[in-house]
Amino acid sequence: MKKLFFAVMAVVIVAGTVFAGAGSDNKGGGSGGTFVGIAMPETHVLRWIKDGASLKKFAEAKGFRAQDQYANADQNLQNTQIQNFLTQGAKAIIIGCVNDGVAAAVADAARDKVTVIAYDRIIPNSADYDYYITFNNFKVGQFQGQGIERGLDLKSASAAAPKYITLFAGSPTDGNAFFFFDGAMSVLNPYIESGALIVVGPYPKTSKDTANFQRIATENWQAPVAKTRMENLLNGDAKDVTLDAVLAPNDTLARAIIEACKADAKYASKLPIVTGQDAEAASTASIKNGEQYMTVFKDTTKLAEAAIALAEAAVKGATPNIPGAVLASSIGLESIGDTGRKIVRAYLLDPVIIYRENWKDPVNAGFYTQEEIDQNNLK
Repeated sequence: MKKLFFAVMAVVIVAGTVFAGAGSDNKGGGSGGTFVGIAMPETHVLRWIKDGASLKKFAEAKGFRAQDQYANADQNLQNTQIQNFLTQGAKAIIIGCVNDGVAAAVADAARDKVTVIAYDRIIPNSADYDYYITFNNFKVGQFQGQGIERGLDLKSASAAAPKYITLFAGSPTDGNAFFFFDGAMSVLNPYIESGALIVVGPYPKTSKDTANFQRIATENWQAPVAKTRMENLLNGDAKDVTLDAVLAPNDTLARAIIEACKADAKYASKLPIVTGQDAEAASTASIKNGEQYMTVFKDTTKLAEAAIALAEAAVKGATPNIPGAVLASSIGLESIGDTGRKIVRAYLLDPVIIYRENWKDPVNAGFYTQEEIDQNNLK
């Protein structure tokens, strides 16, 4: 019954909030004002629903006409949506891309002198845009590594009594996945090298180990993919050990991994330390209840507001002044803006680490309500 309730709530949210944008010809906020297109990659990771709605709200508050569309992890569909924005006369398009196949649509936007802003995902293999706004994603990964360090008390661990970990990474088509992983491994590698932490399964020391990174990557951030891989690990490489931790790159995958662990009698009384990211309400409830260990709160409401401020400056030809953001190049992280074809101006916001003792931070920030946490406790 609890699972049914959550499923119904998810359908209501998606039906009422998303698909009006995903498949409609909704023109957005009225007939006047400069038109801004908002192209989000998917709906199976809930944060993108919230992001699209926030971007539209902030754009309309600035007097823009805005439309949000969702690509259901289909780059061809997203390209069609972007072309529709161009046909409607968009002056700026904010894109959370599916993969590098978006480059052709971005080139068309450049041809039409339309400002493109890459939103929380770099648009790779393109030299046809100038702006990228995101969080400090290397720090996100560092926070995940620090969560494992803290949860396992690795500073006191030794090779005589090692801890066991398995590694997951995000989608190989999402450039952020590499920064998340490398940030985490910058914390964990010294413990692995000392023997205090033993990796079960593939071990890419960094994302540059392409072959092994692909083995731990999760195509399109799909929870069923992560769950199946975890089940295979529990019945395979991890069958004869008890895992102490799982590096999970986001909350959607973390919950799938925890679900797989719960089905294994070995973890009936104690789950491994599992990391996350996005501070989704379901995972915040899980942290509150002592299951998922931590997440990283990236206040995407602030990111959306900053993206619209950037779009406004770009459309007006003004120098961007984005409150709460710093240029990546000013803190030695210029590579975050590397598309493979050029270095774009990357603006970074700071994330916040969430443990059980500060699980209320997203609620206090208005990211979601206490009621949403309580609803997730019903599962």
